[in-house]
Amino acid sequence: MSSSITLHRLANYTFGTKEAQPEEDNSVAGRLERLQKDYEKQGMRRSVEAILLVHEHNHPHVLMLQIANSFFKLPGDYLLPGEDEIDGLKRRLNEKLTPVKAVVNGEPIYDNENEWEIGECIGQWWRPNFETFFYPYIPAHITKPKENKKIFVVHLPEKKLLCVPKNMKLLAVPLFELYENSSRFGGQISAIPYLASRFNFVFT
Repeated sequence: MSSSITLHRLANYTFGTKEAQPEEDNSVAGRLERLQKDYEKQGMRRSVEAILLVHEHNHPHVLMLQIANSFFKLPGDYLLPGEDEIDGLKRRLNEKLTPVKAVVNGEPIYDNENEWEIGECIGQWWRPNFETFFYPYIPAHITKPKENKKIFVVHLPEKKLLCVPKNMKLLAVPLFELYENSSRFGGQISAIPYLASRFNFVFT
């Protein structure tokens, strides 16, 4: 039996900006090189990402970050060694989307940092090698995948202030635009309409 997700109107949300957050790597090659170094120290990387759903004209939209006017990604990132998935996803959502209330000893203190309601994991992807490709399964010949990425539904409250780093944009992209559009969004994001199809959407 399908579960339900309540979607609130995009117009309910307020969007602001905060200090820029430069990407850790300047290129895809640099990211893969860092992944390999981290793997040698810590083993398989674990990543978490969030699907944040709103609606406009009773059609679901996914909130996504856009970097450099071309690259799209879901809010989230890799976990620290031993970090709990839910705690780590909340930390990453705070970094990307929560207003900063104060800075203490160089560390940001976030406003309403525990407000995120993390739902169920609805998909996971595996990176078999130090390459850009992810698969929704572990290929049979791979015994030591290099990264595991889990995607969680995050339930948004009826109203919320979302603050995005100045070097990024937060866009609401309709499901119909993602559907079978891997050429623009990549295989993982274009699969979201399939992953979300098991839910009944309740529009408020």
